[in-house]
Amino acid sequence: VFIIPKRRQRHNEGNMSTAAVTSAGGRGGSSTAEVEETLARIRSHRGVEGVLIMNKDGATVQSTLSEEQTTVHAALLSQLTAKAASLVETIDEGDELTFLRIRSKNREIMVSPDKEFLLVVIQDPHASE
Repeated sequence: VFIIPKRRQRHNEGNMSTAAVTSAGGRGGSSTAEVEETLARIRSHRGVEGVLIMNKDGATVQSTLSEEQTTVHAALLSQLTAKAASLVETIDEGDELTFLRIRSKNREIMVSPDKEFLLVVIQDPHASE
């Protein structure tokens, strides 16, 4: 598991961005078309199995996963991300979580948290081999 605090984040980490996601909640400057374009770009990468956008409480905004997978991933990842963010803040007061990566033998889950939303990408880590 990789937890990347804000001040150490690499700009190309996972090529994920939550900037366009803000409009999914209706409060950002990006249009729905821009959000769709961003999601399509992410999904086009080799190995990407699903993309999930949810709010901090785990409520799904948009998902390419099945309904069952969406429910399970949203509930668990919102809790895990909150715990990881708390860990980063506890270890280094004033710091904040900017990226979370979990890799197993079969899957890699990348979470990019924002103030209001979480962008989750699930991929096969062996797809590029």
